[in-house]
Amino acid sequence: MRVPRIYQPGPLTAGTTVALDADGANHVGRVLRMQAGQALELFNGDGSQFDAIIRDSGKKQVLVELLTQQEISRESPLNLHLGQVISRGDKMEFTIQKSVELGVNTITPLWSERCGVKLQGDRLDKKLAQWQKIAISACEQCGRNSVPLVRPVMKLQQWMQEATEATKLNLHPRADYSIQTLPQPMTRARLLIGPEGGLSSDEIAAAREHDFVDILLGPRVLRTETASLTAITALQTRFGDLG
Repeated sequence: MRVPRIYQPGPLTAGTTVALDADGANHVGRVLRMQAGQALELFNGDGSQFDAIIRDSGKKQVLVELLTQQEISRESPLNLHLGQVISRGDKMEFTIQKSVELGVNTITPLWSERCGVKLQGDRLDKKLAQWQKIAISACEQCGRNSVPLVRPVMKLQQWMQEATEATKLNLHPRADYSIQTLPQPMTRARLLIGPEGGLSSDEIAAAREHDFVDILLGPRVLRTETASLTAITALQTRFGDLG
């Protein structure tokens, strides 16, 4: 039976005892109701994981002894940066969670002309923190020891202008290439996914001006959250580590 995996920020060293942070302690003590003597797996996002055992589990504090350190990478050979226009409701959370499970390395939430979400100030800051926590939870679930970064929200035009050596990809229903017919090998990619209403004609033209390659997923029009996960899966199958 697989033991629970818990993210613990900060340095971790085998042979030491650490107090879990508030999120970890709440999950272990209140949600899982684990007791002293039970096994855990800890990671802090630097690529390592630790076999661990609970030494004390109380209402206010959970103490965990770190046993052996293991260098285990579950990262794809394809470094994938998702530029996702913010979607409504829990769709954005779903996209972040599943894209992390599928191996995305970086996520940049984007504003576009047809983005129907209005967030600013404290609400935006809280949403960003929540999205990062979702990425961490996805790593706990799927076994990744490197935590993808959810970047601050950017305007689409600003993101498209960023310097990068990655291949830039944009979904388009009349594209010349599908992911399976992209002509070159690929180790780094930037994937642009528009909002529910799609990118505007000006935004599509701007993407081409910034060297984004139009790609086709198939004959059907997909919702934004379906499109992103389908495209990531296809890219990981062709260039990454999905069989």
